[in-house]
Amino acid sequence: MDHALEERFQKLKTHLEKTFGEGMDLQALLFLIGVNELGVGHRNFSKQEKTDLLHVAICTLLEPYGHYEFDYRDEENWPHFKLVNHLPPLSHSEQQHLIKEALLDYFIANDYYTEVILE
Repeated sequence: MDHALEERFQKLKTHLEKTFGEGMDLQALLFLIGVNELGVGHRNFSKQEKTDLLHVAICTLLEPYGHYEFDYRDEENWPHFKLVNHLPPLSHSEQQHLIKEALLDYFIANDYYTEVILE
């Protein structure tokens, strides 16, 4: 386990929980990103739409890593992506590491979170 990454992720989670409530897990954070990328704000989503929002979040997070590329928005404003490079086979812990790293990058790049680095 990468303790430095885990510590950074926990700080991000704590920061977001101040706004969105306690108990946020990875799936909740992915859902939040999906809703943000869709740009409609909070509303009731169908089960299929929730699944689609998680897909949008994963594509968005992996786009800077060269795995997906934004393609277009459909008539309902849903973003669509093209697969550019398949991910190599990853263990569960490697997947968790990649997602947490990408989450941090996303929230920092979009100015939703600022890390305080103490030296």
